[in-house]
Amino acid sequence: MKLVRFDDNGKPRFGSLDGDRITPLDGLIDALTPSGEAALPCSRVRLLAPVAPSKIVAIGLNYADHAAEGNREPPKEPMLFIKPSTAVIGPDDEIIYPPQTGNLHHEGELAIVIGRTASRVSERDARDHVLGYTCANDVTARDLQRRDVQFTRGKGFDTFAPLGPWIVTGVDPSDLALETRVNGAVRQKSRTSFLIFNCDYLVSFISHVMTLLPGDVISTGTPAGVGPMRVGDVVEVEIEKIGCLRNRIAAPR
Repeated sequence: MKLVRFDDNGKPRFGSLDGDRITPLDGLIDALTPSGEAALPCSRVRLLAPVAPSKIVAIGLNYADHAAEGNREPPKEPMLFIKPSTAVIGPDDEIIYPPQTGNLHHEGELAIVIGRTASRVSERDARDHVLGYTCANDVTARDLQRRDVQFTRGKGFDTFAPLGPWIVTGVDPSDLALETRVNGAVRQKSRTSFLIFNCDYLVSFISHVMTLLPGDVISTGTPAGVGPMRVGDVVEVEIEKIGCLRNRIAAPR
C-alpha cells in the first residue's frame, strides 16, 4: 500500500494511493481507516511530506564507502543524531539554500517510518513497529558541519529534511536500489544491502536509547557520492519499490 498525506483545503489528511487516485483515510497514523468519501484524482491535491514526525533520528556513516570518502573509519555502533521536525518538507517543495553556508550537499537515504510506539524492542520484533518506508534527503551544510563538529546546525535548517513522496508498506528494505540525481546526473548509486547496520537493527538499537513514537522517522544513512547543490538545481532521490522524491534548490526569499 502507498500512504500519502495531502492538503485538503488547508487541513493535512492521510490517504491511500492507487494509481492516480487517493482514497481519504481518517484516524491517526497508527490507526487509519477509510473515511467513506469518494476517491480524489491525485492531480487535484498537493502532496505533503507523508508524515509529520516528532523527531527524525538520522544515522551517520552507515555505508562503508561514505565513511571512506570522508577519511573516516566505519563506526562500531550506530552514530545517531537528530534532525528537527521543523526541517521536514514534502515532494516538490523547495530546499532553501541558507546564506550561512557556501557548501550545500545532498544525501539520499532510505527512511523508516514508525507505526507503533517502540521502546526497548528486540531486533526480531522491530518490523512489528514499522509502518513502512519512504525516501529522504539528509540535506547538509557541509562547511558548517565540519566547523561545528556537532551536526545540529549543519543538518537542522528549515527545509533540510525532504521526505516522500509517500510511505510504502509491506516492503522488504534489505536490498533496494538507491540513486540520487542532480539535474538528471547520477551522483549516488548503491543498494540498502550495503548498510552497515540494517533497518531492523536500527529500530531496536534506537528504541533502547529513546522511545520512538508513531510517525517518527529513522533516516538510515547515505552512500558515497555526496556532493554540492546550487540554487536552481533539481535533486531526486529514487529508491526501488518506493518512489522518487524530487525537490528544487531555491534562494531565500
